[in-house]
Amino acid sequence: MMSLPFYQKLHEHYDRSYRNKDLRTAMSQYYEQEKKSSAIYTHGSTAYSSRSLAAHRQESQAFSQASSSSASYLQQASQATTESSLASAVSRKATSAYDYGYSHGLTDSSLMLEDYSSKLSPQMKRAKKILLSGEEKENLPSDYMVPIFSGRQVHVSGITDTEEERIKEAAAYIAQRNLLASEEGITTSKQSTVSKQSLSTLHQEEVFEKKSRKVAIREKAERLSLRKTLEETEAFHRKMNEDHLLHAPEFVIKPRSHTVWEKENVKLHCSVSGWPAPRVTWYKNQVPINVHANPGKYIIESRYGMHTLEINKCDFEDTAQYRASAMNAKGELSAYASVVVKRYKGEFDETRFHAGASTLPLSFAVTPYGYASKFDIHFDDKFDVSFGREGETLSLGCRVVITPEIKHFQPEIQWYRNGIPVSSSKWVQPHWSGDRATLTFSHLNKEDEGLYTIRVRMGEYYEQYSAYVFVRDGDAEIEGAPASPLDVVCVDANKDYIIVTWKQPAVDGGSPILGYFIDKCEVGTDSWSQCNDTPVKFARFPVTGLLEGRSYIFRVRAVNKTGIGLPSRVSEPAAALDPAEKARLRSHPSAPWTGQIIVTEEEPREGIVPGPPTDLSVTEATQSYVVLSWKPPGQRGHEGILYFVEKCDMETENWQRVNTELPVKSPRFALFDLTEGKSYRFRVRCSNSAGVGEPSEATEVTVVGDKLDIPKAPGNIIPSRNTDTSVVVSWEESKDAKELVGYYIESSVVGSGKWEPCNNNPVKGPRFTCHGLATGQSYIFRVRAVNAAGLSEYSQDSEAIEVKAAIAAPSPPYDITCLESFRDSMVLGWKQPDKSGGAEITGYYVNYREVIDGVPGKWREANIKAVSEEAYKISNLKENTVYQFQVAAMNIAGLGVPSAVSECFKCEEWTIAVPGPPHNLKYSEVRKTSLVLQWKPPIHSGRTPVTGYFVDVKEANAKDDQWRGLNEAALTNKYLKVQGLQEGVSYVFRVRAINQAGVGKPSDLAGPVVAETRPGTKELVVSVNDDGIISLNFECDQMAPNSEFTWSKDYVATEDSARLEVESKGNKTKITFKELGMEDLGIYSCDVTETDGIAASYLIDEEELKRLLALSQEHKFPTVAVKSDLAVEILEKGQVRFWMQAEKLSGNAKVNYVFNEKEVFEGPKYKMHIDRNTGIIEMFMDKLLDEDEGTYTFQLQDGRATGHSTLVLIGDVYKNLQKEAEFQRQEWIRKQGPHFAEYLSWEVTGECNVLLKCKVANIKKETHILWYKDEREISVDEKHDFKDGICTLLITEFSKKDAGIYEVILKDDRGKDKSRLKLVDEAFQELMTEVCKKIALSASDLKIQSTAEGIRLYSLVTYYLDDLKVNWSHNGTAIKYTDRVKSGVTGEQQIWLQISEPTPNDQGKYVMELFDGKTGHQKTVDLSGQDYEEAYAEFQRLKQAAIAEKNRARVVGGLPDVVTIQEGKTLNLTCTVWGDPTPEISWLKNEKSLDSDDHCNLRFEAGKTAFFTVTGVTTADSGKYGLVVKNKYGSETIDFTISVFIPEEEARMAPAKPQKGDKSK
Repeated sequence: MMSLPFYQKLHEHYDRSYRNKDLRTAMSQYYEQEKKSSAIYTHGSTAYSSRSLAAHRQESQAFSQASSSSASYLQQASQATTESSLASAVSRKATSAYDYGYSHGLTDSSLMLEDYSSKLSPQMKRAKKILLSGEEKENLPSDYMVPIFSGRQVHVSGITDTEEERIKEAAAYIAQRNLLASEEGITTSKQSTVSKQSLSTLHQEEVFEKKSRKVAIREKAERLSLRKTLEETEAFHRKMNEDHLLHAPEFVIKPRSHTVWEKENVKLHCSVSGWPAPRVTWYKNQVPINVHANPGKYIIESRYGMHTLEINKCDFEDTAQYRASAMNAKGELSAYASVVVKRYKGEFDETRFHAGASTLPLSFAVTPYGYASKFDIHFDDKFDVSFGREGETLSLGCRVVITPEIKHFQPEIQWYRNGIPVSSSKWVQPHWSGDRATLTFSHLNKEDEGLYTIRVRMGEYYEQYSAYVFVRDGDAEIEGAPASPLDVVCVDANKDYIIVTWKQPAVDGGSPILGYFIDKCEVGTDSWSQCNDTPVKFARFPVTGLLEGRSYIFRVRAVNKTGIGLPSRVSEPAAALDPAEKARLRSHPSAPWTGQIIVTEEEPREGIVPGPPTDLSVTEATQSYVVLSWKPPGQRGHEGILYFVEKCDMETENWQRVNTELPVKSPRFALFDLTEGKSYRFRVRCSNSAGVGEPSEATEVTVVGDKLDIPKAPGNIIPSRNTDTSVVVSWEESKDAKELVGYYIESSVVGSGKWEPCNNNPVKGPRFTCHGLATGQSYIFRVRAVNAAGLSEYSQDSEAIEVKAAIAAPSPPYDITCLESFRDSMVLGWKQPDKSGGAEITGYYVNYREVIDGVPGKWREANIKAVSEEAYKISNLKENTVYQFQVAAMNIAGLGVPSAVSECFKCEEWTIAVPGPPHNLKYSEVRKTSLVLQWKPPIHSGRTPVTGYFVDVKEANAKDDQWRGLNEAALTNKYLKVQGLQEGVSYVFRVRAINQAGVGKPSDLAGPVVAETRPGTKELVVSVNDDGIISLNFECDQMAPNSEFTWSKDYVATEDSARLEVESKGNKTKITFKELGMEDLGIYSCDVTETDGIAASYLIDEEELKRLLALSQEHKFPTVAVKSDLAVEILEKGQVRFWMQAEKLSGNAKVNYVFNEKEVFEGPKYKMHIDRNTGIIEMFMDKLLDEDEGTYTFQLQDGRATGHSTLVLIGDVYKNLQKEAEFQRQEWIRKQGPHFAEYLSWEVTGECNVLLKCKVANIKKETHILWYKDEREISVDEKHDFKDGICTLLITEFSKKDAGIYEVILKDDRGKDKSRLKLVDEAFQELMTEVCKKIALSASDLKIQSTAEGIRLYSLVTYYLDDLKVNWSHNGTAIKYTDRVKSGVTGEQQIWLQISEPTPNDQGKYVMELFDGKTGHQKTVDLSGQDYEEAYAEFQRLKQAAIAEKNRARVVGGLPDVVTIQEGKTLNLTCTVWGDPTPEISWLKNEKSLDSDDHCNLRFEAGKTAFFTVTGVTTADSGKYGLVVKNKYGSETIDFTISVFIPEEEARMAPAKPQKGDKSK
């Protein structure tokens, strides 16, 4: 049986739910097993297919032996368990392949043996034909097919636990088959050693080959019998094991292929077994058949295990391959059958060629996967004609859509340039991404110009698409230099020269090309060197001076009188080697990127003296060189020969050897250094080790010079229209032109005199399409030919031709519908073609045919004369007969392709009362939120006239139940502007007519149309000219060459309107109203034909009418528009300026200046000026006098337009103006010396200081500034430098004492100026308020501080003034100050509130308000809760600490730090002690307690005074003493030191140390 189809192996099945997880697991195990066995199967497939009769005979004997010897069977089974599992899979695959081929009618020679489980290959795999000897062919029975493999045909889709039994059954057979296969391999190897047993086998094989047909049939019967026995045994084991009850589907009866006639029915049958019961699915060309999509076409039934597919009324489209796919949990199996539908001779359905795209039935081809299909190849997003410039990058690309799509089977993509395949290089790289093919040029050159074609091949099918690529010249480094040459090629390479050729450029830079310079560069280096000193005119040059064995690249530059142009693209590398040497020398590139050649000599052979060369001739002769060629001599010996070339000057007739030092090895040689114009003859001698042979026959006399003539100019240049941007130019080719390279075409806009090249790469042939032309422009063309000798003269200029698209027949109409039907006639409607072919559609032709029982008849013409409307009534039809129709459009180019065949319409009397469908729906004026829909009334109006229309809309992808009406009341117009659309959404529309009987059938759909405002969309513009004439104007930048403008009013054509005049020119049009009035109200629209619905409209209603009439009146009687009326202003010196400004003034504008109804003119008093660019009109007066009071008027006249403006200056207005002028004059005088630009003012700084400042101007170094207060000069420490022009005086901590009048004076030799500032009374109060405000704003937040007396709330300010009012409140109530609650200021910076001995009642919110005289500024703190507790606790601590500090025992005073006393004296010390309670005292000496005695008397009297007396002090009394006082609040220790000295010792120490004074009491 067949394995799974490839599309189910690589893709999930469409009915995924039917295949459960267990099945997928089993299938995956099966695939793994198949993959492992694929190598064995592929290796042995050829052996199976080419097995001889003897091999099959041995195979049958193996079956007999396997069935008769059970012991052998068990032994072999135990030895080959692993091998048999693989081999069984192989046997099943071979059987499946055989059955597949047999069911498709394939013979053994054409049967495809494929490993369906292996990786798919895009190439077709076919089995090799079986080659049989003559005797084998004679012994073959007729119609007998050599079986590939005839093992058991049980398909197992999974490896189950009980499969071991089946494996054991076939083990003997598999082992024997492998043995036979190995023996067959032995017989095919003739050089191996053959054992006796193998020789016996070979002998038997020869005998078997001579067996008769009877013996062969008997052997086949034996094999069938054995197979049946194995199957029965296996079936028995299945019944014994429940797991074997499940088995994969098997086709008991496969569907059979059929060939039927059209209109016949065909039925395909199949019967399938399997458990669980398989599910059968039918496919047509690998696509599941959907009976619901084609009701009545297909009938699928499944009864009692018999499955049928019935195809009703077959037509040509039913020719296909059909597949029955059976599937259950154990696997899937398919069977195939073909249905071929034949057509009666002579009958042909013409409609298949009129639908725009081909509708012919699919043809079939065998793909690499072995099934029939046709590939439809389509190009999307195609590249168009492209333009590039030298050096730029360019990419051509298109998306390739191939249906059906087959994974892992990629198409063959090939690019061509001018029919030559393009291969990847450093200049161009093709790429295929899987769905998009691109060709990228990394560096454009003129060589890349040409017609590019992409060809996509898929199996036996291919499609291609072409477009031209133009490459313009790069920008020249020197203006006027010629363009670069192109196609530099090395045509002849020798060891001492290489001939380089190229093509001349099309652009010479404006002056003739004088010649060309050739540059060479050795491969592997970057050093370029020029090969010729003087330019060569011939486009071919032999480069000499090369090193043998080296590779070179070349480039060419053109030169004219202006300079040298850019170099060409470099040539391909060429090696400097003798051609004969190349053939006999072994060479290989030393490095892939250099192309250098390493040459190894061969050992020469001995020979004889060679004979003379033959056929010597001059193959090429120019003014620079001559090339000779000849044939080697017939007598040449066995060794290589060399050649010596000789020349003879015909004037001297002396022969001279040319290459004495460099003998030639190849029969070709170039001679240089010949004198141009002289005549020469040439001959050649051969030479080898044996000597020099006789010379050849001399050539004919050759005159050194160019043999190739410049071609003659082409003739008869004929341009013809192609598209709206291209023209086809044809010409007669140059006569007697030799070695013609091609032609250059140039174009010029008529009247410009400037010629531009149409191609930069010469084209061959007498025809070329020139692209990139401007639509609507007229061009002339000229052509010249080019060969190696140069460019011909220009041809005669062609006739001028306007660039626009050529006229073609229109495209087919579409959407044919029946608008009304009668007993013997029908009215058809259709939509006009999308493309008119560039000309107006002149009419339509209608064809019809009868359809009887589904069989169409012959086509008949319905009208002889063309129909001008998109509707036509066809008469003389048969009642109750079904008809089909098709329509073709016509223009002046001819009749277009007929439309697609319509639906079937029955000719019968319509008796319905409601109207028929409206027709000819079209939309225009498409914008992002609106469009206009138009239609024509129904042909059939029903029993009563149509009274209105309803318009419905829905989104294009919405269901039919989502239609919504756009109008609630019926429309009487046959148009509607649809508003409220959503931008970017696609919509469809329909229209229904209504009469008294009801609403009729809806029309055909209009759309889909996307709501969007396309780029470049323009609207109608209304304009009024100078004569007051009103017009509507429209401009379109997207017109086709044959587009026209169509105007309409309320969407009815206005061609015959007597009130309008239409004028169109180019892409602009307008309608002019002869006399705009109420009868002209309506919607005016303009449509552009031959476009995709470009249109615009303009509504003129009553309001717009009034506006336009007013505008027209203004244009008839124009006035000079005034931008600013007449005004007056005072200038710097007290001058008076009268001025006004008009909107616009022409160069002819005039102004009259009038004062008190009398015109004034320019003179000493009046100065006039007009600026026509800005429209400003001015009059100047130096001074206003009392007699200048009055009325001033400016009168304007500009062409027909007039205007005026008046200014009245009388009374107080004039007096104030006069005073202002005088003031400004005095100000100007003041400013001639040092002066104040800004007068004195004050400013409060952030530090709450007052800064007096002023700004001065026109000062110098000698200018002094003096400050005064109350007429007393203020001394200023710093001297002003006036750099910034600001003078300041800083007053810190400003207060009332700073009130007064401040004055500052500027003076120098030019004069003086002063400024005063009064800071008294209200001015002072205002300043103080600002100061207080600054102080208040500088206040910090209230803080809580605990003291020994209580709790203090305070805030810090910059400084404090008494003018700043401070108010405290507690919980919203003003605080009354007492001895316990006090407010104050400390250090002019801290404002505080002291709460002595606080109580819980003092908790709450405290607010401090600082009032600056105008505004209060508050600071708040909440003294409650934890804050109060902490503050109160700290107060208690500080209070106790204060009490303790106050009552603590301490020494108030009296004890010195050091006491020095003479020995023997009495020391008395007294100190005062204080403390409450009275402190206790004690004395210390050297930190030890000291008690009172006779020598040291210690006393404490009245609890206040302590006495320390020492009588007769001695040195022992010296030391550190201390008084300790203490009570319950604390203690204090006072230390003092007593120093006792002896007078004698003091005297001795006196010189060393001065004596110190004594301290004693």
